[in-house]
Amino acid sequence: MTDSPTPPAIDPKVQQDRQFLADARQRGPVALIGAFVKLSGPGWLQSAITLGGGSLAGSLYLGVLAGFSLMWLQPLAMILGVIMLSAIGYVTLSTGERPFRAINSHVNPVLGWGWAIATMMANMVWCMPQFALGTAAMQQNLAPHALGTNALPDPTGKLVCIAILFVVSFTIVWFYNAGGWGIKVFDTILKIMVGVVVLCFFGVVFELRSTLDWGNVFSGFIPNFKLLSEPAPTWGPILEATGAYAGYWHDLIVSQQRDVMITAAATAVGINMTFLLPYSMLKKGWDRDFRGLAIFDLSTGLFIPFVLAISCVVIASASQFHVTPAPGLLGELDASGKAIVAPANLQSSFDKLMDGRATFELNQQANVMITADLKKTTIGKMPEADRRVAAMLVTRDSFDLAGALEPLTGHNVAQLVFGVGVLGMAVSTIIILMLINGFVMCEMLGYEQGGWMHRFGCALAGLSGAMGPFVFQGDAKFWLAVPTSVFGMVLLPIAYITFFAMMNNRTLMGDFMPRGGKRLAWNLLMIIAIGLALVGSMYSVWSKTHWVGLGAVGVFAGLALIVHFVRPPSKEKLGG
Repeated sequence: MTDSPTPPAIDPKVQQDRQFLADARQRGPVALIGAFVKLSGPGWLQSAITLGGGSLAGSLYLGVLAGFSLMWLQPLAMILGVIMLSAIGYVTLSTGERPFRAINSHVNPVLGWGWAIATMMANMVWCMPQFALGTAAMQQNLAPHALGTNALPDPTGKLVCIAILFVVSFTIVWFYNAGGWGIKVFDTILKIMVGVVVLCFFGVVFELRSTLDWGNVFSGFIPNFKLLSEPAPTWGPILEATGAYAGYWHDLIVSQQRDVMITAAATAVGINMTFLLPYSMLKKGWDRDFRGLAIFDLSTGLFIPFVLAISCVVIASASQFHVTPAPGLLGELDASGKAIVAPANLQSSFDKLMDGRATFELNQQANVMITADLKKTTIGKMPEADRRVAAMLVTRDSFDLAGALEPLTGHNVAQLVFGVGVLGMAVSTIIILMLINGFVMCEMLGYEQGGWMHRFGCALAGLSGAMGPFVFQGDAKFWLAVPTSVFGMVLLPIAYITFFAMMNNRTLMGDFMPRGGKRLAWNLLMIIAIGLALVGSMYSVWSKTHWVGLGAVGVFAGLALIVHFVRPPSKEKLGG
């Protein structure tokens, strides 16, 4: 017996959609694709969450650090994510079971509870930078250029922005819980938001089109795994100029580059997205007749908008910032001969980089007592080449990208257009994180979806996120999405390994388990995705927590193995 929340056999809307697909199949591939486009939905939900602050931050800093060299990373991560999402979609639509209960009954409750708890943790953590991002967009981009320079000042302005974000997001989630017409309104709103985001960043690249080396742009889509251990080639002559300290800057760039690569990969498909997809499909009443639609939905509603948007951000960031010193940090003069003053956030970042470089130099000297005055003297004597590298590595804010639009639209319009895109990213992600948290809360406590417990779970994530603008302080708020996303990467293999186990579990899949070449293809693709996710996860664990983190991973894996042998999974077969 299946445990589907809305049995498709008695749902008139699902029956109508099923017949619509059947009729389209008879008319041929073009008609079928048209039907898929009309019925798509869950893939757009995934797109709404993945086009958030983490993706924006990852794309921004990929461009800053590596130029066009890492254009391939996020599409590759997304392809692997779509494979795993397709796997959990296939399992869910084939069996009709809710994944959390299916994992606990047929696979391993440690994996089931680990998946749910990790998803809730990710929701709580990831929601914070989204609120910080949305608040910054309103205070820095939208309000000053729409309402006046002093609009929405702190602290009142921050509280107003937080309230607007929470109320708007929770209201839209309420539509989803209304079912039927509510889901349709919800899907439409999210599609519009995703479209606005993509168009806004398209506008940035459109303005830059005549200045770009498109050969280098397209070559950046060719994978280059050497960038895990060395800077992009464009850094070569710049680092050589720093002489004895080239190794210091090399290691710093590689360290930052790795963190950003992890961020970009983790935010392409996060662990909370893996929880959203199957439940959003069950909410719509989909079953095994909709498996082809599900894969098409992920490939279009998720993959295409994501790749277009993040590629535009990387292109804009690389063309504006890569190996380019931020103005005002090296004593530059403007057209009138006055010294350019760097923004406070860039000056602060530059000072920290110079402090780190000076500390490294003094540590190389024997019997030196490092003091603030000594570091200041060392910085004052530092060669121009080192200062230039530091000016190139300052932590830009993605709002700086709005300047790329100014020649086309003027300053105010550029800030407004870019602010709308950034705000759309934040709001759409907040909405989906709240929605997922409701799903997780209901599943863990055994409540039906869509009731007061689901709304409570949604509100809980929103309240956690509302603390973000206070927790995520600093001028370059986007960089704070990087450590948040590294945390998310640590959790991702839990979901991937669980889905692999589900797809190969005969008691769960029964007659619906892929066989022959199809099974081989599924397993090969999933193993590749799991392997790369494990590499990213283990690097994140080791680089941030060392043996403590590895010990925690070992305890979790050991507990899962013990439960596997002590508590055999259910022997009840499905699909037969």
